[in-house]
Amino acid sequence: MRKRPETSSSSGSQRRPIKQPSNANSTTSLSSSMKSIRSGSVWIILSTVIIYSCYSVHYYQFENLPSPLTADQAGKRGFSEFQAIKHVKALTDFGPHPVGSDSLDLALQYVLAEVESIKKNAYYEVDVEVDFFHAKTGANRLTSGLFRGKTVVYADLKHVVLRILPKFTANEAADNTILVSSHIDTVFSTGGAGDCSSCVAVILELARGISQRAHGFKNGVIFLFNTGEEEGLSGAHSFITQHPWSKTIRLAVDLEAMGVGGKSGIFQAGPHPWAIENFASAAKYPSGNIIAQDLFSAGVIKSATDFQVYKDVAGLSGLDFAFTDNGAVYHTKNDKLDLLKSGSLQHLGENMLAFLLRIASSPHLPKGKDMDRELKTGHDTAIFFDILGTYMIVYSQRFASMLHNSVILQSLLIWAASLFMGGSSAIISLGLSCLSAILMMLFSISFSAFVAFILPQISPSPVPYVANPLLVLGLFAAPALLGALTGQHLGYLILKKYLLNVYSKKKQLPAVIIADLVKLEAERWLYKAGFVQWLVLLIVGNYYKIGSSYLAVFWLVPPAFAYGLLEATLTPARLPKPLKLATLLMGLAVPILISSGTFIRLAGTLIGMAVRFDRNPGGTPEWLWNVIISTFIAVCICLTFIYILSYVHISGAKRSIILAISILFGISLTLVLSGFTQPFTEDTARAVNVVHVVDASGRYGEKQDPLSYISLFSNTPGKLEEEVEQIKEGFKCGEDKVVDFVAFSVNYGCWTHDDTESGWSESDIPTLHVDSDTKGQERLTRVSIDTKSSTRWSLAINTQEIEDFILKAWDTGNPDELIPYGNKTSVDGWHHIQFSGGKESPRKFELALFWSVKTMPSADNVDRTIQDHRPLLKLRTDVDRLTPKAERVLAKLPTWCSLFGKSTSPLTLAFLSSLPVNF
Repeated sequence: MRKRPETSSSSGSQRRPIKQPSNANSTTSLSSSMKSIRSGSVWIILSTVIIYSCYSVHYYQFENLPSPLTADQAGKRGFSEFQAIKHVKALTDFGPHPVGSDSLDLALQYVLAEVESIKKNAYYEVDVEVDFFHAKTGANRLTSGLFRGKTVVYADLKHVVLRILPKFTANEAADNTILVSSHIDTVFSTGGAGDCSSCVAVILELARGISQRAHGFKNGVIFLFNTGEEEGLSGAHSFITQHPWSKTIRLAVDLEAMGVGGKSGIFQAGPHPWAIENFASAAKYPSGNIIAQDLFSAGVIKSATDFQVYKDVAGLSGLDFAFTDNGAVYHTKNDKLDLLKSGSLQHLGENMLAFLLRIASSPHLPKGKDMDRELKTGHDTAIFFDILGTYMIVYSQRFASMLHNSVILQSLLIWAASLFMGGSSAIISLGLSCLSAILMMLFSISFSAFVAFILPQISPSPVPYVANPLLVLGLFAAPALLGALTGQHLGYLILKKYLLNVYSKKKQLPAVIIADLVKLEAERWLYKAGFVQWLVLLIVGNYYKIGSSYLAVFWLVPPAFAYGLLEATLTPARLPKPLKLATLLMGLAVPILISSGTFIRLAGTLIGMAVRFDRNPGGTPEWLWNVIISTFIAVCICLTFIYILSYVHISGAKRSIILAISILFGISLTLVLSGFTQPFTEDTARAVNVVHVVDASGRYGEKQDPLSYISLFSNTPGKLEEEVEQIKEGFKCGEDKVVDFVAFSVNYGCWTHDDTESGWSESDIPTLHVDSDTKGQERLTRVSIDTKSSTRWSLAINTQEIEDFILKAWDTGNPDELIPYGNKTSVDGWHHIQFSGGKESPRKFELALFWSVKTMPSADNVDRTIQDHRPLLKLRTDVDRLTPKAERVLAKLPTWCSLFGKSTSPLTLAFLSSLPVNF
């Protein structure tokens, strides 16, 4: 029989329960639609687009260099890199040329001959003056940054100074000049192609071009080629305090290098904004960022340039440029011409030429007093950053404060209105979304830092990524991203649980529909947590007037605008919908354009700094620098990926993303553990020092044989067993022999006493002799110091015992006061005197020590040797001489190692002496 059909009423009654409101119908297929719309393949494409965009931004901002010009292409008035490269080659062919060396004399003569040629061939309406300046003894008593607790003393320094003036208005132009400065000298470990032969070469070529065009200038230009920068900025200080032309300078420009080549960018500007404003208008390829200035000022980058002298001592405003590519080769043998990228000098040269032509022709060059007055009346410091290396944004701190206050106020008003409309559930949801951002940061840093901590335990080197920086993507960025995803997902689950409870009470909908709506609502709150995160950073940065706060504006406003345009609704009653991918792309376009290149460059700079991180070798844990880099990467990922990851939690791509992250981490770790990638190479070497030490420190007045040995140590984290195994020569390594080099201590190193008695004599050992010791109401001790053959030495004075001192030089027969009484600072109970100079520098000194009243001897004084074993004075003298043993060690040094030099480093032969408190 045929089955009787169902009646319409019965059919209708069965269909009626599945009819839903239109909004509900739109969500019934949420799970399947989200998995298709945001599938793994879609995320792979999206990730590829974002990664390629970040790479492109970095390339155009930092790697895209102009084509070098020949002399014919540049003409008499232009800038030719081909000509500048000839100067770099000539200077590096002299080899290392530190202060006091014969090679520095040769470099000086080369530069002097070149500027004499510029003078001879200058345009007939241009007046060119050359001065081979010989600086007297002097003392740099800066007290900030690296100079805290230190006095830098110098003598017998020579500089080449070139002044270019318009002939017919020479008197007026001579009273208002612009200084362009760099240094000829290098550290003892490198020929200095980057630091700073490239800078000298650029200035020589600039001077040649300017000498053909200065007839229309209203201001003169002084080009300074100084020596002594590597020994504590002594060259700049001696010029500013002693040369008569220094009184006419109104603006200073310093060229430096913390690597080899690439784009030379501005990393310090001001304090007056006039220079950076004119540079931004004139430069063809402007490059610079206030972020670098903030990091430099905060001491994150532990270095100093001549610009600090021009700013702090002379009170000048201006610009400080630096090459930063290949930062790992800084002050090592690999600071060489081969690594200087084509177009690097052309980039800096064309920028500087356009800038100098503009400001030298300007009648509005601010004078020192005018600058001070304008700074006090509203012309405050500048915020600056470039966009793709083609355009530079410059605005004042005052305008930045106004802009930031406006953004903060509008954001707070919008949030207040939104939370008022949403009620208590919105407030709680906001709090939980902020919790997800906090968890995201905590998990990301924890995952990445954990890898950073264990890496030295399992890897051949604590820093296996130095020669292959891309390894940090797998070693640190991958676990940081996994941690960020994990932390945010945990916050998402907490938020979803709360929203499920809210929706269950308010919405009369089936449980399946409510579950899907809760996912959509949670996704939106995670996205909006990014607004709160960047708003907090903007408020803090604006309060402390941090120039880098401009980043927070770009990471807050465009994503918020995109969300408001494409996602926001005017009523909370409307059910949530999935976030559009267009919202993400529109919101991130501007932030990626503005900041991705800078973040990548900062990470690369940090990686390069690993080579010289341990300032007291063995004094910091091997994992510390890894943790610093991994934390930086994790913070950057959390700050920038908060918007992207909010899309992941209801997509079908979580497993694909986790798998891709795991594969990347696994490949990177395998490359490191297998030895397929080496931590150091011949071109990216580990920084080491080989020093023949003659230690004559001990009790004063006792006859004892000095202790002689070779010390091998490294500023790069890690042990030296592999290096010692290749060198042989009887080295022992460990932490049980601490070597006090006065300016720093070696807590882990290697040493050998075998065959170390030749190459030096007792006549080389410096002496500390107490000439008089007056004990009364005020105790005064006079100590004579003889550094013998050394013109480079470091002396530490125990400020727990000594309240003040005076240092005089006695070589000439007449006392020359180098350091006067008063205004001394100390660090860790020591004040350091750092001396360097040329061959004619004094070698005999008198030190007058004024004892602290609290340490004056009395009848009931106990034996103070029990209380304090620290000496009264510690002295290290350096001699640039290779002993036979040191020469053999250097000859066997692995190719992946390089000597490393800095102002506080000993040379290859060092003598140690001391004076005890109870002499």
